[in-house]
Amino acid sequence: MARKALKLASWTSMALAASGFYLYSNKYLDPNDFGAVRVGRAVATTAVISYDYLTSLRSVPYGSEEYAQLRSEVHLRSARRLCELCCANRGTFIKVGQHLAALDYLLPQEYTSTLKVLHSQAPKSSMQEVSQVIREDLGKEIHDLFVSFDDTPMGAASLAQVHKAVLHDGRTVAVKVQHPKVQVQSSKDILLMEVLVLAVKQLFPEFEFMWLVDEAKKNLPLELDFLNEGRNAEKVAQMLKHFDFLKVPQIYWELSTKRVLLMEFLDGGQVNDRDYMERNKIDVNENTEIRNNAATYLPQISQLLNRVPRQMLLIFKTNDLLRGIEATLGTRASASSFLNMSRCCVRALAMHNKKNTCSFFRRSQISFSETISLWQISLHELILRVKGLRLASWVLALLCWLLPAPY
Repeated sequence: MARKALKLASWTSMALAASGFYLYSNKYLDPNDFGAVRVGRAVATTAVISYDYLTSLRSVPYGSEEYAQLRSEVHLRSARRLCELCCANRGTFIKVGQHLAALDYLLPQEYTSTLKVLHSQAPKSSMQEVSQVIREDLGKEIHDLFVSFDDTPMGAASLAQVHKAVLHDGRTVAVKVQHPKVQVQSSKDILLMEVLVLAVKQLFPEFEFMWLVDEAKKNLPLELDFLNEGRNAEKVAQMLKHFDFLKVPQIYWELSTKRVLLMEFLDGGQVNDRDYMERNKIDVNENTEIRNNAATYLPQISQLLNRVPRQMLLIFKTNDLLRGIEATLGTRASASSFLNMSRCCVRALAMHNKKNTCSFFRRSQISFSETISLWQISLHELILRVKGLRLASWVLALLCWLLPAPY
């Protein structure tokens, strides 16, 4: 009996040693990609952040100067922990972290400033992983497709990274390659986030971020399809062709797949790079918009977003992007971009509804509703313009003087 137990222990030790050696030597396996490790890390980080908020602010009077200082410190610690979690789990976690970093008007500054690093310093895939994806999707090795291929990516994001390369015909291209494990992990990550958000809401009832999980669940499969991105790029290029300073790269479809996107390489600057725009004499006005105390209304805004129809949420998200660019560039805030986007969404929704009906009466009804909605937007725009006129304030003051106040 003892001999059998010793033999079993020996075989078990050899199996464990062989497995450990295989995991250590295999370049494509990373312990950080194991489900148990990712779930455990996310749960632990969520628990630590929640405990920090529950205990650190408990004994300090709400609204005091000490409370504000202490809350800022907790925000910063929590933001750093969240950033570390996103970098470690990568993929979907970085994508959601990037979205949070863009909510300057909604989240505390400690979170947005800390998480902004995810836009430019996201974890990178190794060249072995990049070669693996290109080989699987295009059926050839890198040296068979390109004369040169930069090993160091020009930029890395949550779902992919971009390399500069030169084709055999001399064209310089940007090659966007999806991280190899994102497809497999994305659905599991979304489910994990959904569970964690619900758990946090039990501790903090005012925490309302389920809308963010819902949007990720809906849009992530579309973002993982690079062919869909390529088609959208061509639509945007057509829409913005009248802007001389704005260039959208041409897509090379013959070498593009769902996980690899080949584009024309163009030199330029980011849309929110103020210094680049000034150097290249691209006009931005000097007025600034300061957003103070917006985080105070976070619970109310989050509850509202949970009840907003998807079409209206699209308007909010697009306006959100425009406002973020305006704030970074220091340009004048205006309602015109929001109103124009509202018109586009109304037209797009009407077009979608018309395609899904064969009834002439129903199509006429949709067209009539579209006209009324566009008329309401135009009326609202007119009212805003009138209110902005000095003459309007004089007329209002005169009316108040002429009409007696009710008792």
